[in-house]
Amino acid sequence: MESYLFGGDTFLPDSDIRGGAAMERMRESEQMLNRTALTLPGADVSFRVQFWGNNPTHYDNPVHKHSVFEICYVWDGVGEYGEFEGEERVYPLRQGTLFCSRPGVVHQIRSASGLSLSFVSFDVDENRSSPEEVERFRRLASDAEVCLYDAGGAPTVSLWRALLLPSEPHLRLSGASASGVAHALLRSFADVFSPRRPANDVRRTHSTEHLLRRAKLFVRDNLDAPLTLARVAEYLNVSERHVSRIFAGGIHESFNGYVREERIRQAEYLLTHTDQAIKDIAERTGFGTVHSFTRAFARKTGLPPGRYREERGGER
Repeated sequence: MESYLFGGDTFLPDSDIRGGAAMERMRESEQMLNRTALTLPGADVSFRVQFWGNNPTHYDNPVHKHSVFEICYVWDGVGEYGEFEGEERVYPLRQGTLFCSRPGVVHQIRSASGLSLSFVSFDVDENRSSPEEVERFRRLASDAEVCLYDAGGAPTVSLWRALLLPSEPHLRLSGASASGVAHALLRSFADVFSPRRPANDVRRTHSTEHLLRRAKLFVRDNLDAPLTLARVAEYLNVSERHVSRIFAGGIHESFNGYVREERIRQAEYLLTHTDQAIKDIAERTGFGTVHSFTRAFARKTGLPPGRYREERGGER
């Protein structure tokens, strides 16, 4: 048997997908995912899944559209995918094709002989996701690469196989492990379907995103210390102007505004989840004095820290 994942027979190859054992395992995995992996929270992006599905013989479906993303992978068979936005665009489908139906796009899947498909329908929970991740998926909705061919060896498809096709029932992921892999799968779609850009543009974008992540982490890890553009610029070994620019361009917020928001966010957490004294929280979040902390906190939340703790303390 052909094997995947670190050289072991961990899950079944595509060539066995229409077999009875494979389909039974896919059905069991699908049921598990629809019980345990419909809400997928994450540090930067959270997802709401409408359904996970598999169809061993998918023929023609009606012309229709979704309000959410629907991503499909072709395990076997041939057919075509059509989009009807103005002039019809038709994409051939074959084994190893990964394709994306975007929100609001009228489309249809057609096959005379039947396609073996897996699919997942989902959207981003924008209230629980960072502005950067929300924007990534908004861009995907507007200009995704619709079809990726010969994607069977891609990490994205390996994640899908790991969820659906263990070679033995006892190797199936469950609980938190399955949810973690499911989250990674959905998040990977924003990478694999993003329009291809010139290599120098990709390097420049990735470099900026990397610097922004490092800067934000430095801020979060050092809230109890003075945080200035100069200090962060020194840490990153770039100019103060560049730090200011990556915040404005990356999250559309000033550096000082981000620091202030992070101080308040951490203070809210400490007030509702710990019994630390307000004076200690003021110092730990970098406000210095109780007076400065109280003034900034009340301006942001509408409540002084003590009152906020009284009203939200039940969250502990």
